[in-house]
Amino acid sequence: QAIVWDEYLTGPFGLIAQYSLLKEHEVEKMFTLKPGRLPPADVKNIIFFVRPKLELMDIITDNVLREDRGRSPQRDFHILFVPRRSLLCEQWLKEQGVLGSFIHREQYSLDLIPFDGDLLSMESESAFKECYLESDQTSLYHAAKGLMTLQALYGTIPQIFGKGDCARHVANMMIRMKREFPGSQNSIFPVFDTLLLLDRNVDLLTPLATQLTYEGLIDEIYGIQNTYVKLPPEKFAPKKQGESGKDLPTEPKKLQLNSAEELYAEIRDKNFNAVGSVLSKKAKIISAAFEERHHAKTVGEIKQFVSQLPHMQAARSSLANHTSIAELIKDITTSEDFFDNLTVEQEFMSGIDTDKVNNYIEDCIAQKHPLIKILRLVCLQSVCNSGLKQKVLDHYKREILQTYGYEHILTLNNLEKAGLLKPQTGGRNNYPTIRKTLRLWMDDVNEQNPNDISYVYSGYAPLSVRLAQLLARPGWRSIEEVLKMLPGPHFEERQQLPTGLQKKRQHGENRVTLVFFLGGVTYAEIAALRFLSQMEDGGTEYIIATTKLINGTTWIKSLMEKLEPAPF
Repeated sequence: QAIVWDEYLTGPFGLIAQYSLLKEHEVEKMFTLKPGRLPPADVKNIIFFVRPKLELMDIITDNVLREDRGRSPQRDFHILFVPRRSLLCEQWLKEQGVLGSFIHREQYSLDLIPFDGDLLSMESESAFKECYLESDQTSLYHAAKGLMTLQALYGTIPQIFGKGDCARHVANMMIRMKREFPGSQNSIFPVFDTLLLLDRNVDLLTPLATQLTYEGLIDEIYGIQNTYVKLPPEKFAPKKQGESGKDLPTEPKKLQLNSAEELYAEIRDKNFNAVGSVLSKKAKIISAAFEERHHAKTVGEIKQFVSQLPHMQAARSSLANHTSIAELIKDITTSEDFFDNLTVEQEFMSGIDTDKVNNYIEDCIAQKHPLIKILRLVCLQSVCNSGLKQKVLDHYKREILQTYGYEHILTLNNLEKAGLLKPQTGGRNNYPTIRKTLRLWMDDVNEQNPNDISYVYSGYAPLSVRLAQLLARPGWRSIEEVLKMLPGPHFEERQQLPTGLQKKRQHGENRVTLVFFLGGVTYAEIAALRFLSQMEDGGTEYIIATTKLINGTTWIKSLMEKLEPAPF
């Protein structure tokens, strides 16, 4: 059999099933879904793996119609929708006259994909846009389904807390699904104590700011996709004496980043300014370990040294890679432009000059810096001021449209709908109150040995994570006033556990909380939650789930709309 892949799905599936595994199950060929004729392959079955999107149905129709009916043996078609079958898509295939060509039409319920030991993602790139701009709640249904599957595996979660409209919807759907499938009462001892559902629009600020953790910066600068990053190759070429630079590699270097790699697990969540010292310490330890070989005299000692070699060599190559990545990042973080941009961000977040047109932003527009950079800054200013004064907003919009083109008017409209770039209503700026009550800005931040989550942005504590932290201790009742200022309802639900499954907590045993971000989460927020999990007296361990791993750039990009200029 051969599989035809919707390209977007290959990344997430690679995390569950490597090609070798598929080969064992008699998959002989894999193709990417594209218009035209399917490549020749000596197979009986062709299986389409696709998301239920109409534009993909057109490509499949084209593939099927161009199939050579005269060839023998005839090839059989099957279609698998991920994560759900769609009536609309099947109807469309029927109208095109190809629905009958598919022997099997199934769905593959892939809701939450494991990215790391404590991280699950649905990788639904348009979830935020669908929920907030298009009022399409499909992705929320998938989230609820994913949570039901999780409860089937790891026991019912006794407490559900949530903040935001989407959170309310997901909780309602979960309660309804539980009622509709009485068989879902399982007798598994619950792993999770609490589920916290958070809407992304409760905290629009965090993703807009530049993340300052090691992993966050890699994502900001190079983009991490399904745990892989592609980097410029020149830093990774082995340097040999007397060679000219002519055979430098041109293919980007692709690396997988997750906690399975010891060194990465240690530095990924540190502030970038604290990474250098760890790398140099590691270098000393590794070179000392290799020096040991000179002291190995007896056969036993030599044998022991040899047995440790593979581990040491892996550690050495891991160190070399991360030293190169850190150098690449440092070239950027030490640039003047990075510094200027960060200064403006930090001024906004600490509440300085958020209500007037910012000179740096104007200069960037005049120099035609990348549009996304401008949009991130303007949106950040708007969020830190609970919306901009009308004349400031109009000024920015005019400048952006005149410099970058009027086709971006739809994008500005989307940002306004999503609450990112909007006029201040009611003339009140609530952000200072929220900032002070939740201690979102910390002046004395310790980047080397942090004592607070604000280290992930060098001063700004992510609002979303502060909410999680305060929920654990002393509870949300202490911040009722601020919760009312943030969008959407906040609520608490309890799920009855069958008798005998109630947890008796041992002394010193941690509570486990699953935090589900509806609309996306950044690596800096994940780092902050991991920091809370590791705190000595924290008492809570966090597992993180989300609809998508995002950063400011990918997030704004998902809201951008390109109006194609008319062909005159």
